[in-house]
Amino acid sequence: MSMAPPTRQALLTAPILVICLYADSTKLAAGGQVQAPQAAITRITLTAGRSTVIETDFDVTRIAVTNTAIADAVVVQPREILIDGKGAGTVSLIAWGSDRREQYDIVVSQEVSNLQQQLQALFPGEDIRVNASDEAIILSGQVSTNPVMLRAGEIAQATSAKARVINMLQLPGGAESQQVILQVRFAEVNRRVMTELGVSLFTGATGNNNNIGRLTTGQFSAPTFDKLERTVTEGQTVTSGEITFGDFLNLFIFNTKYNVGVLIKALQSSGFFQSLAEPNLIAYNGQEASFLAGGEIPVPVVQGATGTVTVEYKEFGIRLNFRPTIAGDVIRLKVRPEVSTLDFGNGITLSGFRIPALSTRRAETDVELRDGQSFVIAGLLDNVTQDNAAAIPLLSKIPIIGYLFKSKAERSERTELMVLITPRLVRALDPDEVPPLPTQPREFLPAPQGDLGPQLEGGGGTIDAPPPPAERSQRP
Repeated sequence: MSMAPPTRQALLTAPILVICLYADSTKLAAGGQVQAPQAAITRITLTAGRSTVIETDFDVTRIAVTNTAIADAVVVQPREILIDGKGAGTVSLIAWGSDRREQYDIVVSQEVSNLQQQLQALFPGEDIRVNASDEAIILSGQVSTNPVMLRAGEIAQATSAKARVINMLQLPGGAESQQVILQVRFAEVNRRVMTELGVSLFTGATGNNNNIGRLTTGQFSAPTFDKLERTVTEGQTVTSGEITFGDFLNLFIFNTKYNVGVLIKALQSSGFFQSLAEPNLIAYNGQEASFLAGGEIPVPVVQGATGTVTVEYKEFGIRLNFRPTIAGDVIRLKVRPEVSTLDFGNGITLSGFRIPALSTRRAETDVELRDGQSFVIAGLLDNVTQDNAAAIPLLSKIPIIGYLFKSKAERSERTELMVLITPRLVRALDPDEVPPLPTQPREFLPAPQGDLGPQLEGGGGTIDAPPPPAERSQRP
C-alpha cells in the first residue's frame, strides 16, 4: 500500500494548528517542560465548630493545610474534600491532582451564630447584633435599658474565655462621655495603748559577801555578768568581773556599799495616728486605672547555690484599682482598695538584713452608681490585744513582795479604715464654663523719687518710664 506524499500546503498548516493549541491550553517552561496554568485562589468561609465539603473537577491525590489548629481537611471521595473549622483565623488549603492543583483560602470565624440566637431568645425585641474577628466579639445595636446592655456583655464574655468582648450597644439618650473620674477619700485612724511592768534584782560583778546573784523573769532585758575571775593570793581572795546592761529600763538603782542594784520596768504609752488621702483617677470605659500612695521596700533575695543576693522592691501604702463600665447614665464599678503598712514585729532577718512583714487590708466589690453618687466601704477594723506575763514559781505567790517576782506587758491597738468613692462622668467644658485661674491682687512697687521722665500709671502705684534717647543725651 502506497501513500501519497503531503502537499506543501498541508505541511504549512499542521504545525500552526499545534502551536495554537499549546498557546491556548498550556505554557512552556524553561527547558521545554509544559506547566499547567495558575488557577485563581478560591475563598471559603465557615464558622468554628462547623464543617463544609469542597467539590473539585479532578481526582485529588494529595492535600496540605498550613495550620490544622484553625482548620483541618481530609479527602473523603476522589473529588470531595471535607473541611472542619476549629478556631478563628485564615489558612491555606492546596489540593493536587495528577496533572493540576487548586488553592483555597479557608477563613474560620468565631462561633457567633449560637450567641446571636441566645441573645435574641433572652432579650426579645432588642436590636443586638454580633460580629466576630480573630480575637474579639463585637456587640452593636441599640437596647432599651442598662441591665440588658450589661447582661448581654456578660453573656458574650462567658461564651469565649479567650476572645475580648467590645460592648458597643447604645442606649436611647445615653451619655456621650466615655471616661470616668473617680474621687476617692481614704480615712484611717489608729489608736494604741501599751503598759509594761517588771523588776530585776542583781548584785555587782564582785558580789556581796562572796555572793553573786541575779533575779529576773526574762521577759525584759536584765544585766549580765562577764569575765568573772576569783584568785587567792597568800590567803587573800581577789574577785573581778564586768557587768553589762542591755537596757537600763526606766528606773535604775545601785548601792555601791552593798554592791547590789535593782532595775524597774514601768512604762505606759499611748498613741494616735490619723491618715487621709484624696486621690482622683480618670479611666476610659472598660479600662482599669490604679493609684498608689506609699513607697517600696527593698527585699534581698538569695539566688541559687552561689548565694548571690539581689534586691527586689515590694510596694506598700494606699492602693486603689478600679474598672468602670458606662451604661447610659449608670456607672458600674469594680473597685479594689487596699491599705498596707510595714510590720517590723513579724519581720525576719535574712543574711543580716531586717525584712519587715506587710500588714494588708483590702476589699473588692462591684457597685452601680449614677453620676455624682457616692458609696462608702467601712467596717475595715483591726483590733489587736496582746497580754504577756511571766513569773517565778512559788516566789511570785508570796503576798506583797510576790510582785517583785512578776512581770507583765499589755498592748492594745485598734485601726479603722473607711473609703469614700464618688464616680463622675467626664464632660468637656464649653469656653464660657472655663473657670478663671487663681490670682492674688498685688500692688506694683511705689514710684521712685525724682524727675525721671514720663510716668506709667499702674495699679496702686506708678512706674517711671525711661526717657527718650534725645533726652538722655541732653542730660549731664
